[in-house]
Amino acid sequence: MSDEKSPVLHVYDGIEEHDNQLPNWWLAILWTTLVFGAGYWFWYHIAEAGPGQLGEYAAESAEHAQRMASNTPASDELLLALVKDPTSLESGKGVFQANCAACHGAQGQGLIGPNLTDGFWLHGSAPMAIHKVVAEGAVAKGMPAWERTLGAERVKAVTAYLLTLKGTNAPGGKAPQGEPETP
Repeated sequence: MSDEKSPVLHVYDGIEEHDNQLPNWWLAILWTTLVFGAGYWFWYHIAEAGPGQLGEYAAESAEHAQRMASNTPASDELLLALVKDPTSLESGKGVFQANCAACHGAQGQGLIGPNLTDGFWLHGSAPMAIHKVVAEGAVAKGMPAWERTLGAERVKAVTAYLLTLKGTNAPGGKAPQGEPETP
């Protein structure tokens, strides 16, 4: 009788090392990774067909610088100018519908929050007073600060939209709260 054994590649200290095949799933992952790595290297570093990480960083930095250059501080004059800009008003209306309508109603008539369409205001009716409440909130009244969430430009746009709601007296509005608006 012959004792047949599988081929042994190496024996060391009585331990036999056999030639075992790697699983196919492992080989598939290996070859996929190698092909992807070679393709990525060729696409971004040899052919330079894509922008690469430095190119993306430069583009984002330029966009940020442009945004910061156009970010002028809010003022009564700027907010009143935004009231005449249809693009800003449309943006402000979208922000209002998405974030403010739950408390102030779809037309600003007031639900949990006060009515924004009558002539009474809790924190002042001047454009900058309204902007300050939207940006910084009124924590004692339950109004959150929105500037960190929305950003300065959208806060200005929603303030401009709120200025267009003043005096419209939406039907079904909440009872007046605060001081009457002084012209």
